[in-house]
Amino acid sequence: MVKHSPNPPQSSPKSRVQAQEEKKLEDAATRALDYYLNPKPASPPEPDKNQLFIASPHIDTETLLANASEDLLSISTIAADLADDVDDSRRCVALAISRMADGVQLLVERALDHLETKEMAAPGAKG
Repeated sequence: MVKHSPNPPQSSPKSRVQAQEEKKLEDAATRALDYYLNPKPASPPEPDKNQLFIASPHIDTETLLANASEDLLSISTIAADLADDVDDSRRCVALAISRMADGVQLLVERALDHLETKEMAAPGAKG
């Protein structure tokens, strides 16, 4: 006589509580493995709803610094031009704004230089 179905497994019957505990452990292991082996890409932070203007979160640091440098140069030029049209203390204020913008622009330019140096030193950098 030929048997059409296999023998049932020879395991001891488990209680519902044991089965639930095993399921919880299996789910926790799956979550842990997914967390470390299949990380989800980080979504950009949600912008503050009270903020009128924001910089796009997808713009790289070099581009942000280059735009900041150009804006600082414009501020310095406007303030220096304004200093030619006013007298006394207002002239000193306009010149101070121009000089401060020049100083900050130098800092931004130095940061750009550091980024460029890091890119040149990075392995596989294009020359």
